[in-house]
Amino acid sequence: MSDKASYEGNCFCGAVRFTVSGEPEAMGYCHCQSCRHWSAGPVNAFTLWKPEAVRITQGADEIGTHNKTDQSYRKWCKTCGGHLFTEHPAMGLTDVYAAVIPDFPFRPGVHVNYQEAVLRIRDGVPKLKDFPEEFGGSGASMPE
Repeated sequence: MSDKASYEGNCFCGAVRFTVSGEPEAMGYCHCQSCRHWSAGPVNAFTLWKPEAVRITQGADEIGTHNKTDQSYRKWCKTCGGHLFTEHPAMGLTDVYAAVIPDFPFRPGVHVNYQEAVLRIRDGVPKLKDFPEEFGGSGASMPE
C-alpha cells in the first residue's frame, strides 16, 4: 500500500475516470493561444505529472487524441467531449487540467506564456514570458 496522496478525476460525463498520485512536478496557468483555444477560456490551469502518476481507471477506450504538434497529445472523452489532459512526450510530463481533479489542492506556482495573455492576473505568482529554461523557454520574467 502506498502512502502517496491520490486524487480522483473524471471527464464531464464520468465515462472516463482516472487517478493522479503523489505530487505534480509543477502547477500553474498557461496563457498561450493554443491552450486558450483548446480550453475555450482566457487561461488554462495546469498540473504537470510524471506519466506513471496518472492512471486511467475507467473508460480508456473512450479517450480521443488530437496531435496539433508532436509536442502535445491532447486527450478528451469521446462521449461528452470533456477535456482530460495533454501528454507532452518531449518533456516526459502529462498535463492534467486542474478543473478535472476537483479535490486536488491546486497551488499555482507560475504563469507561463504570459506574453500572450488576454486576461491579466495580479496574484503575485511569477509571470514568465514563455517557458522556464529547463523546458526550452527563455525563462524571462514579465511584470504583472
